[in-house]
Amino acid sequence: MIGSIDTAGERVALDCSLPWLAELIAEGAAGELDQSIAHDSSIAIVVETGRAAFETSGWEPLTRGAWTQDQAVVVENVCTSGFDLLLRCTSERAEFTFRWRPPSRDRALARILRSRFHLLARAALMQYPALWWAGTRGRVPLHASACATGQSTPLLTSPSGIGRSTLLLAELSAGGRTTGDNLAVGDGTTVWGLVEPLRVEGAEGRRMPHGRQEASMPDRARELVPDRIVVMRRGNAEVSTLAPLGSELAARALVTSTYMAGELRRYWVFAATLAAGSGMGPAHPAIAGVASAFATKRPCFTLTLGRRPGACVSDLFSAMEAAA
Repeated sequence: MIGSIDTAGERVALDCSLPWLAELIAEGAAGELDQSIAHDSSIAIVVETGRAAFETSGWEPLTRGAWTQDQAVVVENVCTSGFDLLLRCTSERAEFTFRWRPPSRDRALARILRSRFHLLARAALMQYPALWWAGTRGRVPLHASACATGQSTPLLTSPSGIGRSTLLLAELSAGGRTTGDNLAVGDGTTVWGLVEPLRVEGAEGRRMPHGRQEASMPDRARELVPDRIVVMRRGNAEVSTLAPLGSELAARALVTSTYMAGELRRYWVFAATLAAGSGMGPAHPAIAGVASAFATKRPCFTLTLGRRPGACVSDLFSAMEAAA
């Protein structure tokens, strides 16, 4: 399989020589796989058929299971996905080469816990490389979604399980566009979406944890410039309400939501290892600074979700502005 996707503000070229994995990658691309060669890509992801370990004789040990030489990095069993990784990069382009070499325990888990393996493989092969390389361009990971609703473009953030995916699906059904479901990157002004399927209850795609199923993301926006920040939380009232929120609290919520996200639990080790071995990008993403930049430049709100399904966030803003 050869193709490309636009994700996290980067053009990613994909070259997979394992047929069974090519299907998984195409599924993770959520209908956005361009089956042509991307000559202008900033990231190359290559999956080889070989099972031999990458040669690291004479390389400097970086940490357990990782080595570096001349800014190249080798990581064994990256993110416990079963894939070994070789990274080579210049200031303009990064090439990630993977080989399927799982330890016996992880091979067994991949067969038994299929949904877990699919999420790990997508993260290690597609999502984390794009997030890390975007970090070398000044963008940071965010557990948030920007959504263009017509009258406004809120940046929605909340911890997992609060109901953001369900709200996004309602906005999409009403004609809105979003950068993605769970993850994005931002620089304090613009938000770029990470390609991934939408995971909600009642969809018709692959079954995933927490009773959710996958669905495609119709008309996904590659990037948006949000004009307000919305921090979502669960309440006990019957209907949803919207209220102003201080910028410091909004920035704090954006940071804590990002660090609590299960989708990023393995990312911090991945990013730190590549930064240490390659000398590229920040030692730690400037998430707090970017969150503060988003929040201090825009009005911020708390959206408290009620027990009864209510209006879209765009309707709540219209009602608030009408009452002002």
